[in-house]
Amino acid sequence: MSDHDTIAADPAAGTDPLSGHPVIARLARIGQRVRQADRAHPWVLDTGVVAAVFLLFCIPDLIHLHGGGEGMREHRFTFTRLPLPATLALQAGLLLPLLWRRRRPAAAFAVIMTVFVLQWSLDVALRADVALLVALYSLTLHGSLRRLAWACGAMAGAAAVVATELSGGVPVGDALFFLFAAATAAVALGIAVRIRRAQLAGLRERAARLEIERDQRSRLATATERARVAREMHDIIGHNLSVIVTLADGGAYAAEAAPERGREALLLIGETSRQALGELRRMLGVLRDQNEQGPAFTPQPGIADLDGLCARIRAAGPEVTYTAAGELDRLDRGVQLMAYRIVQEALTNTLKHAGPDTRVHVTLLADAGRLRVRVQDSGPPGATARPGPATEEGHGLAGMRERAALYGGTVTAGPGPGAGWTVEAVLDLTPDPTGGLT
Repeated sequence: MSDHDTIAADPAAGTDPLSGHPVIARLARIGQRVRQADRAHPWVLDTGVVAAVFLLFCIPDLIHLHGGGEGMREHRFTFTRLPLPATLALQAGLLLPLLWRRRRPAAAFAVIMTVFVLQWSLDVALRADVALLVALYSLTLHGSLRRLAWACGAMAGAAAVVATELSGGVPVGDALFFLFAAATAAVALGIAVRIRRAQLAGLRERAARLEIERDQRSRLATATERARVAREMHDIIGHNLSVIVTLADGGAYAAEAAPERGREALLLIGETSRQALGELRRMLGVLRDQNEQGPAFTPQPGIADLDGLCARIRAAGPEVTYTAAGELDRLDRGVQLMAYRIVQEALTNTLKHAGPDTRVHVTLLADAGRLRVRVQDSGPPGATARPGPATEEGHGLAGMRERAALYGGTVTAGPGPGAGWTVEAVLDLTPDPTGGLT
């Protein structure tokens, strides 16, 4: 990958006036196509680099090979002229290691450095020596940074050898300055490209991580919504079906002895069924698309609806006493719904486990920033122990605790006096100063 990958992900790209220039955009597209081809066929680019260096720097040396006698004089310097096979061998030693400059950058640099020192020790100057700078750049970009130190040391030694050979026509200081500047440019370019690639890799990794986190949040939100819907459906269906079953059983017994009581039970079953159907419609309507136009549904139940809830339970048989204290009507609608569902679940469990011949006390008290909900029954008549869920916690009790936990509250359930059962919930009504961020 190159330093131009994912240019749109760079935050600085939006503030750079050159980033939107047509020429820059065209070059970026060309570079992207080159990178894609390089990933598919990496040997093509390596071979292309070797071919380019050969055409630009080796061919001129071969053309001027027969330009003199024993020596070749160029720019006040006299170098040894080697036979064509020896020249080609040195050029091959300088160029061919570039074929694995990206896979084995340290080995390629070492081979080219060895040929470079051998060449200058023979007092031979070749334009193909630029391969050493290409190898140094590749080592900086692809190799280990620990090996870069000895590579720079080797470059300093090679520069000293070349400066010594050129001392007859150029001051040693000037020659060293030129050679060190070229080597520094190769190293600086390699480091710049390497840093750029690391930054882009970090951006891609961060984008991938954010995408994973987004998917996880989406799945968590879906699971939370499913749990909420399941809890609501349990409260609606479980409670109303328990009341309907109890009324149906009582109406069946009273059908022959007291037909009026049977008719009353049937009317109560119809009323309870209609209420359950309305709540189910409201719940399913919430799951629809917000843009769909549907009928208006009744709002969520609150504390004001507890009287009707207790009345339906009384119609099923139990004797229910409801006591409320404090400014309950001013409570948040969410708190009221939570209190209603807790009382509903507790009364449903009472009707299920204690039967219709029991007494239930429902108490709500709002005081000192807390709402206390208490539902206590006397248990089935004549029983010594309540056959409730003492050893097994169902969805109802777990749902009550989950609801209370949303407001920093707790729910306790356990045996009461005699065969009775007590459910008590304490909800925190004080606002969270941190907004729930802690």
